[in-house]
Amino acid sequence: MKSRAEELEEWVTDVIFGNAHGFRAWCMRCVLRVCSWFFLLVVTLRRYLFRRRIKAVHYLGTFVVSVGNITAGGTGKTPVVELLSRSLAARGRRCAILTRGYKSKPLRKPQRWLDKDGRRVRAVPKIASDGTTRYLGPLNAGDEPFMLARNLDGVAVLVDKDRVKSGIFAIEQLGSNTLILDDGMQYLKLRHELDIVLVDCGFPFGAGRGALLPRGTMREPRRALRRASYIILTKSGGKPQHELIATIRKYNPVADIIVTNHAPAYLENIFTRERRPLSFLEGKYVACLSGIARPESFECLVEGQGARVEIRRRYPDHYWFDQADLEAFVQRCADRALDAIITTEKDAVRFLKPEEMDVPIYFLRIEIDILEGREKWDRMIDRICAISAPAPAPEWGDVL
Repeated sequence: MKSRAEELEEWVTDVIFGNAHGFRAWCMRCVLRVCSWFFLLVVTLRRYLFRRRIKAVHYLGTFVVSVGNITAGGTGKTPVVELLSRSLAARGRRCAILTRGYKSKPLRKPQRWLDKDGRRVRAVPKIASDGTTRYLGPLNAGDEPFMLARNLDGVAVLVDKDRVKSGIFAIEQLGSNTLILDDGMQYLKLRHELDIVLVDCGFPFGAGRGALLPRGTMREPRRALRRASYIILTKSGGKPQHELIATIRKYNPVADIIVTNHAPAYLENIFTRERRPLSFLEGKYVACLSGIARPESFECLVEGQGARVEIRRRYPDHYWFDQADLEAFVQRCADRALDAIITTEKDAVRFLKPEEMDVPIYFLRIEIDILEGREKWDRMIDRICAISAPAPAPEWGDVL
């Protein structure tokens, strides 16, 4: 059963994406449009303050790679961060992913960490993983950080809103020489040596006809693309992207552009860890259950493997599934004699095991497939790996 707040969030989302109609929806769009103008003023002023060093920009003395976007959600950022981290770790870089951990729960007690001299470190972020040991579950780490920590060996995953603090911890306590700033394009307190910006081919400039939040889903105007060192086009579906590339070139004529697709790899049972090939879906009657920003793209991938989607259950992004709701959904699927329930890997970490498992539940593993610009990706990795790890500055300070 949805709460009133969840119902309101779902309705506002329908208003933004144009799925809600009528006089109330029109009035809400007008209100949101006015709010977007104020949002633009705030974004512009904030950029000005950081550019003029009125607000401090921190330099930590090591290489910082930002992976972000100009829209809110849905660009498929986590698989890109995973591929980037794995590529750099394979080349010997000591990476730490710095992430906010959106909608993660605070710890009852801060984690305890001792330095090399056995003294307790005071400023400790939430440590999802130090590259060897995984310390936190999805509730406290957040679904995406937990997923990254589970999938990546040799890569630290640190969760904190203050990513300057977690960056210092990564360098001083974990010996990291490469910091990957997850969802970092708008995080201006920490200087970026490299900006990788993701653009979703299906919704390159978000909903609401490219309007800024809250009328649309744009975090910044299109001209912000000029800050990108590399632009990765995601979810291309193997289709040519000449028109989108031409549009992007109006704002950034020099950044390398890499075209990718989010390709299904296999299915994995979220409780038994049994893996099945994609061919398992051919001709199967299934239900899709998800709590992500753009569920339709996930559902299309399932249908693309030959499955017949009989039920589509969508929740808000990062939704924590309720046990009673989940069991009722499984029972509904069993009553319909469905072959399986398919969810996303990000959603799978938030599942509670139902008492009755009459229908198996699998997540669809997604991996990045580079379709155009493999040599540009390789050059980017070479560029990062060519930077020798600099010695930390004698004092951590602000670059004013």
